[in-house]
Amino acid sequence: MELTISHWLYGIFTLAIIVTMIFRKGVVFPTLLGTFVVAWVYQGNIVDGFTAIFNANLVAAKELFNIFLIITFMVALLHSLKDLGADRRMIRPIQKIMVNGHIAFFVLIAVTYIISLFFWPTPAVPLICALLVPAAIRAGLPAMVAAMAVALAGQGMALSSDYVIQVAPGLSAKAAGVETSVLLDQALVLSLITGGIAIALAYMFNRKSIRFKNDPKIEQELAIMQGMEEESKNKPKSNNLPLWSKIFAVLVPVSLLIVMVYMISTKLTEGRMGGFEGGDGAAFIGGVAVVLLLLSTFAFGQHKALDYISDHIIDGFVFAFKAMGPVIPIAGFFFLGSSDFAGSILAIGESAPPALLFDLVQSSQEYLPQNAFLAAISILVIGILTGLDGSGFSGLPLTGALSGALANGTVDPVTLAAIGQMGSIWTGGGTIIAWSSLVAVAGFCGVPVMDLVRKNFVPVIIGLLLSTLIALFIF
Repeated sequence: MELTISHWLYGIFTLAIIVTMIFRKGVVFPTLLGTFVVAWVYQGNIVDGFTAIFNANLVAAKELFNIFLIITFMVALLHSLKDLGADRRMIRPIQKIMVNGHIAFFVLIAVTYIISLFFWPTPAVPLICALLVPAAIRAGLPAMVAAMAVALAGQGMALSSDYVIQVAPGLSAKAAGVETSVLLDQALVLSLITGGIAIALAYMFNRKSIRFKNDPKIEQELAIMQGMEEESKNKPKSNNLPLWSKIFAVLVPVSLLIVMVYMISTKLTEGRMGGFEGGDGAAFIGGVAVVLLLLSTFAFGQHKALDYISDHIIDGFVFAFKAMGPVIPIAGFFFLGSSDFAGSILAIGESAPPALLFDLVQSSQEYLPQNAFLAAISILVIGILTGLDGSGFSGLPLTGALSGALANGTVDPVTLAAIGQMGSIWTGGGTIIAWSSLVAVAGFCGVPVMDLVRKNFVPVIIGLLLSTLIALFIF
């Protein structure tokens, strides 16, 4: 295959994006510039370069807007529960289970994982750290180990599979050209393996630091967290609505549990490709969240519910665009490298659209790993490198696209995409780099973020390497 100038330019900008990520800088600028230059050169007309920038972002926005909606509705629901005080009531019974530091560690992991699956870790961190972490510290768990538990279970294990909201597998599958439902299953398995190994190692390395309940250091650590607790007291309270608070503290988790059970049951009865998965699953979750949002907002505001629900949805959209907004231009650039989307971006329809990234990989087959092990490790390393930007999601279009291009019969592209997803999100999602959402976890727990990074690094890297090796045997 003969490569054109457009191919080489696309490859240069792809490398530039990776280097930019390594230096912890934003990659929106090079992706937008790369889209413009590559389209201009390919079409031979500067006007087409201008339109391609807009088209690339429009195509990416169309493909990813369902992700923005589900994030919006889930965050809006969480805000409405805070108005009622139901968020606190949902956690209270769990606090009684923490009888010592060892049990508190695993309870914290289990609750963080479940809540993060439905609400995402970042909006769930204030709730968990304000309500559960102080209880865990009183039980004897050091604040640093509590922060590790929250990060590994939420930012790592829950976010890397994203099994309920399905943002991450949707991005990976779209770029790799595979079914979301198939990738979803493999990503869940790999996330549990990685998380299980990392959590087990974290516990083994730190179990001797767990204290007895009467240790004087407990009060010192709680005093450090006092600023965070005082901040939470300034949030809206609903002491005049205890009944509604109790009702929704039960209604919301039960409703979401029923949704998950139903989705799993349809999957088991209808097979891997059946049931509520992918876009249908996100739509189902989002619809239930909206109904719960309507009910909770009306219970809190009644005649003011029309204004309150608008505020909550606006807050949800603001959060969604802050979290996912940079992904649109990044995805647009990598969509340009895929023949599935290049036709729409370049406005040439379906008439032989270019496959720039695939062509580059195909032309360099002799230099690329020709066995499953090297291909898998390569994708894992690329995922880790792309996660260095502190997002975790921005690298998924790249790892997904490379997974589809690297699939040369030695390994399934779905498996490669899942491995790349693990590397990208465990790194950038907030477990082993200090400029990610790990800052929020460290801040709420009152521990230095760089110390938290060092504590997490070895367990996470070992977990990623072992899960990658295991993936080659089980998939």
